[in-house]
Order: sequence, then C-alpha cells, then structure tokens
Amino acid sequence: MNFFSRARKFEFVLFKIICSFSGRLSKLFGKSTSAKRNKVIFHDFPGGAENFELISRFCYDNGKIDINPSNISLLYSAAQFMEMNNSVSGNCNLLEKTKKSIEEISYWTWPDLLVALKHCQDLEQVATSSGILEKCLDSLVGRLAMTSEASPCASTSSPDSSGFRLSCDTRSTESLKNSISRATWCFEDLSVLSPNLIEMLIKSMVSRKCNHVIISRFLFYYQKAKFYTASSDEKRKVSEIVIDMLYTLDPSSISCKSLFGILRVVPSLNISKSSRNKLESLIGSQMDQATLDDLLIPSPYGTSYLYDVNLVLRFLKAFLHGGGWQLSPMRMKKVASLVDLYIAEVAADPCLKSSKFLALVVALPDSSRDSWDELYHAMDIYLEVVL
Repeated sequence: MNFFSRARKFEFVLFKIICSFSGRLSKLFGKSTSAKRNKVIFHDFPGGAENFELISRFCYDNGKIDINPSNISLLYSAAQFMEMNNSVSGNCNLLEKTKKSIEEISYWTWPDLLVALKHCQDLEQVATSSGILEKCLDSLVGRLAMTSEASPCASTSSPDSSGFRLSCDTRSTESLKNSISRATWCFEDLSVLSPNLIEMLIKSMVSRKCNHVIISRFLFYYQKAKFYTASSDEKRKVSEIVIDMLYTLDPSSISCKSLFGILRVVPSLNISKSSRNKLESLIGSQMDQATLDDLLIPSPYGTSYLYDVNLVLRFLKAFLHGGGWQLSPMRMKKVASLVDLYIAEVAADPCLKSSKFLALVVALPDSSRDSWDELYHAMDIYLEVVL
C-alpha cells in the first residue's frame, strides 16, 4: 500500500470515529462503510478548523479532553452543532461533559471567569443560549457585590471627591482608602470586555444593588481605557453604552465633572439622539455641581455665536423638570448664581440674539435669586454690545 492510500485509509478511520460520537454525521452518512462517500463541508462550524481539531482529539482519545475556561464555550457550541449527546455515544459524550463544567462555574477563580468571558465575546449567541455567559456574569457580579454591599446609602457619597464613603458609618482616612481600593481593584481586568458584555454586567450589578458610585467610576474608567485604541465607530458604541448605563444610576452618585468630560468628546462621534438626550438630562440634574468653565462650551460648527447657549438652556430645563422634590432653595440659588455669571460672560458676544439672552434671564424663577446685581450687570454689558 503506498503513502497516499494509507493516508486515505487513516482519514476514513478517523472519520468513522468522529461519526461514532456525532449524531449529525451519523444521520448524514448512516451506516455506510464506504470510503468513497461524498465529502461534507461545514461552512458555519463554531470556532472553525481549530475547534474541529479539538473535538476530533476528543473522539480519537475516546472521550478524554481537558475542558477549561478558554475552550468551554467553543466545545459546548461544537458539541451542540455536531449533536454529540448521549443518544450517540452514551455517557461518554462531549455535550454532557461541557454541561457539567458549566454547572461548576461558580467555583472558578476570578482569572478563570475573565478568560471565559473573553472567549464568550466571540460566540455570544451560543454562550447566551448555553447559560455560560449568564453563569459567568452572575459569579463575577456576586464577587463584585461583596466589595460594595456595605454601602446602603450610596447617595451620600461624593462622586467628585478624591475619595467616597462605602457606608454610612464614620471611618478613618486609612480605612476609607482601603475601602476604595477594594472597590476599584477590578477596573483594569473588566476593561477588556466588549461593550455588549459591559452592558450586561452593569445591568446585573444594578439589579444586585451594587454601589452606584463604584459603578459610575468604572464606566468612566472603561470609556477612557477603550478610547486609546478604538476606532471612531467603536468609540461611538462605547460612549452610547456608557451613557445609557449611567442613566440607570442614581444621578447623585455620578461625577458631574466626568459627565462634562464625555460631553466634550461626543460631538465628533455622532452618537444617537437618545444617548445625547440622556447625557444632557444627567448633566442638567446636577447643574448645582457645575462650574462656569463647564458651561462655556463652544457653539456648534456653522453657527455665528461664541457659546452653545441652547445647550445650557436645555440643561436648565432638565434641572427644573427632573429635580422634583430635591430642588431645595439652596440648590436653586446656587444654580441661579452660576447662570448669572454665565449670562455676564455670553453677554459680550455681539452675535448673541436678544431672544436667547432673554431666554437665559427668565429660565429660572424669580424666587431663586436673593440679589439681581449680577443680572443687571450682565444686562448692561449686553446693551453696550448691541446698541
């Protein structure tokens, strides 16, 4: 027998072995023993040739294989695709082995969970249907929740400060630093996940009542980390998901300064109108935390006036409509003082229309001001410019 005939015979023997484990191949070829059958090509085989080689080894080694976090999603998807269940190979079947491994995900280490999640990104649909993704995320979030479950009053934290409280109790500075470290140690690890997985992760964290300050800090960290190497389309998707997830949090737990940071980068990304409205609403709800420099945003390209007055008017509308009972006199007076400074700044713009100037003046109720001196000063500046 020459080399080529031996190779052909070996291929057929291996093929028969795989057929003994695969219901799909068994159905296609029945009980035929002919080596001259037409070949079969799977263009949509999960994981491609590399994964097919992996299950071939499983079959050739009579059901022996190392199932680990890096291959569990691939093996499960291949086992489903090839129908490698007990109806074909009895107890020695790949589908049953992978299902058993999936049930043990809760015992995996943190690095194992991250490895599995990264591989799930490539087979998200299969990973979702198999329960691998859900179980990995559930286990991951359970461990994250342990770092923030001692924070029943996240709203009392200060997201703009260098540190933030993780509980309502008074703590020493050193204890506070340790708490922050415990809560943020995972940021770099999680930043490798895709935007879709981050969305699922954050929703799960919110449902588990994880600290909103920690979640918001991670989202800002994630956006910055992804922007270093992302394309324009990727930046847009990351920004939209970050904004959408921030919108699900308690506004008081979100850094106003960081929100303005996002606002400065999104104009060039063409994010969706829905996400932009959410971002403006979030900023508007925290107008009392903004500064004059934050509000001095250049006007959109193609407009004649210097600053984006319409944007600030939308902020004020969101502040008044979204604050509800939380609009205390102190917050109203603080915003009014800021707006008066803003009006004085934009009043020197000769291109500012009188209708826009007037809209700024009457945007807040009279009761929000203790003094009208700053506003009168702004009016004098505006009249000197336009007359």
